Amino acid sequence: MPTDAEIITRLGLDQSIAASVNGRENGVHNRPEWDAAYHPCEQAYPAPDTPSGTVQRFEQWAESNIYPGTTRDLWVYLPATKSDRYRVVIFNDGAWYLGRKGPVRATHVLDVLHHQGDIEPTIGVFINPGNPDHKVLGPIDSYDDRSAQRSHEYDRLAPDYGRFVFQEVLPFVATQMGVNISDNPTHRTSCGISSGGIAAFMAAWHHPDQCQRVISHCGSFTDIWGGHNTPSLVRQNPAKPLRVFLQSGANDANTPFGNWALANKTMASALDWAGYDYKFEFGTGGHNLDHGGAVFADTLLWLWRD
Repeated sequence: MPTDAEIITRLGLDQSIAASVNGRENGVHNRPEWDAAYHPCEQAYPAPDTPSGTVQRFEQWAESNIYPGTTRDLWVYLPATKSDRYRVVIFNDGAWYLGRKGPVRATHVLDVLHHQGDIEPTIGVFINPGNPDHKVLGPIDSYDDRSAQRSHEYDRLAPDYGRFVFQEVLPFVATQMGVNISDNPTHRTSCGISSGGIAAFMAAWHHPDQCQRVISHCGSFTDIWGGHNTPSLVRQNPAKPLRVFLQSGANDANTPFGNWALANKTMASALDWAGYDYKFEFGTGGHNLDHGGAVFADTLLWLWRD
């Protein structure tokens, strides 16, 4: 069984493909009717008397040695419910999850769950991909440097992104916000959509001593820098103490890199075969957060049920 590094090396950073292959565009297309049944969960609409947490933005943050020459925005949600040691959720593509009018509205959901006493005090860290000051080769020829950097951070099977989150971002957040973040890996959740979904899984996979809870929406377990090998890694290695939530839909992305619906079914099958504690929500939706947002509160309650 080749190591992750060997897989990445063999696939190489020279595998960029054209924007159109076999007459099919290498892109994602959604139709409104695919997701018409999905709406933000009930907890995404707080009652007027629900205490609101605070959100602090760190703009153009550039304090990374793991991804040098990059800047990025990140936001930190601090709940109204205080604690001397907080749990944490790390959101990849943070702006998509943070949006107060988006399909997830994560801070609203956390506000309600805190107010109802359903969860322990939990910080949200919303991280955007880096904006590089240098040329980055992406998996698709037409990618600009920012899109290529996102793929470099999220799609590879390397441990780098997890190191970035656990060794650089969380210590920065703890210092800047003046809070203690629990070092219990069951109190840490990694979350993301698409490429951010496979990144969420690989962060916990490589660093189970740091994080053992995963949320993947429409995860890219497809042939982008070898992501299609992830089910094999799950099957061929001893099970790690992770609890994993997967979501996909019948109309998920279908591109030259693979079929996302099939890839997520394959991933769920691997987790089941290897004996993981997992849940797989498969619906009718496309490649977006609509279905994930509709079940987001239930996802957190399932993931943190003990």
